Amino acid sequence: MQLHIGFDDTDSPSGGCTTYVAALLVEKLLRLGARFIDYPNLVRLNPNVPWKTRGNGAISLRLYVDSPLEDDVRKLVIKIVEDQADFDCDNTNPGIVFLEGEVPSNVTKFSDEAIQSVVNLNDAMAIIDSCGASAVGYKDMRGVIGALAAVGGCLQGDHTYEFLAYRMLENRGKPRLIDAASVFEMDAATTGETFSNVDEQVRRPLIAPHGPDPVLFGVRGESPEAVHRAGMMIKTAEPVERSVIFRTNQGTDSHLKRTLRIADLRPFAPAIVDGKVSSEPRTIPGGHTFISLEDETGSVDCAAFEPTGHFRDVVTRLIPGDEIKAYGGVKTPNGINRKTLNLEKIEVTRLENSARFVNPTCPKCGSSMESMGRDQGYRCRKCRYRGPRLTKRAVDAPRELALGLYLPPPRAQRHLTKPLVRYGREKGEHVFGELFDRWHSP
Repeated sequence: MQLHIGFDDTDSPSGGCTTYVAALLVEKLLRLGARFIDYPNLVRLNPNVPWKTRGNGAISLRLYVDSPLEDDVRKLVIKIVEDQADFDCDNTNPGIVFLEGEVPSNVTKFSDEAIQSVVNLNDAMAIIDSCGASAVGYKDMRGVIGALAAVGGCLQGDHTYEFLAYRMLENRGKPRLIDAASVFEMDAATTGETFSNVDEQVRRPLIAPHGPDPVLFGVRGESPEAVHRAGMMIKTAEPVERSVIFRTNQGTDSHLKRTLRIADLRPFAPAIVDGKVSSEPRTIPGGHTFISLEDETGSVDCAAFEPTGHFRDVVTRLIPGDEIKAYGGVKTPNGINRKTLNLEKIEVTRLENSARFVNPTCPKCGSSMESMGRDQGYRCRKCRYRGPRLTKRAVDAPRELALGLYLPPPRAQRHLTKPLVRYGREKGEHVFGELFDRWHSP
């Protein structure tokens, strides 16, 4: 029988990792006799919801299981989740979903909503009941939402892969011992096959998290073979406990699919907005830069925050009248009624002419003229010609900005944001088949 297992919300800021739960289950389920029909799916959900932990990733495992083993598989999943979840954290509310057979269309649609909008537990439970699935939830059961979304996130469109290596228990919470030079060497050797490994602007590796979770490093790329080869090139001064290759929606912009009018923007939802810049850029203490964007339905503030680096310089070069596509997530700052679109990228589609006003040239000799006083016209500095009716003239000023797409540097990009190097590399429908033979260890 075909069995889909989704789980979410096992981690907390003080430790744990939902992908590590998957890594443990891979080893134990294979020993039990299950056969994987796909790589473990790491489905990143809407990154704007305030109750998420870190990258808001949920996991699904897709298996063929002999019917007599099904009960053992379910018990094993529940035990590992209970053993690994951080139940002491108020914001950790694990959930598990089991679904037999093909994934129904309403589950797939729910997954799309969980990535591109905001969903609730009541809707998740109604869908679970309607398709004959089953759920196990803990505390407020919010993890069931992500678990169902992971089951429905079959990644049939564009997708990428990630090789994740995990730390030994005794090393967690200590500084990660990764050779930075090997990361840059790997990045150079796998150009076009992997992405978001380093930030060249500040010469910083980006493959390792900073918290106490079990992940040692992760390499993202276009194929399982590529990420495995890249992962093997990373040199570390600490042992790797285990590793797994995930298939994922990271780097695909799967959350940015809906173009909305400004009046239709909703808190915590990702959106694309076509609009016209309606204010001069303004930078506040702390380095955050804002512009106002308008369409026929209203206006919204757009924010480029200080960590986005040179991306803010692009925003500061916009002027009223410029037309852009703004990509980002809607937030409602505390105590402020007006919504803000936190920018992930912008596409400049039209530039307004930028004019500066200069003194007229002399109609007699062509030399520069000077003012004779307020509303009194101009006189020529060279031939002394006087023109009492002359006024300043407008001259187009060159814009230090071109049409095109602009993103923050890699260090400030979200997991889901499609980096520039992936444009033109998007994949079509995924066909399930044999898995790369070194997709997990052990």
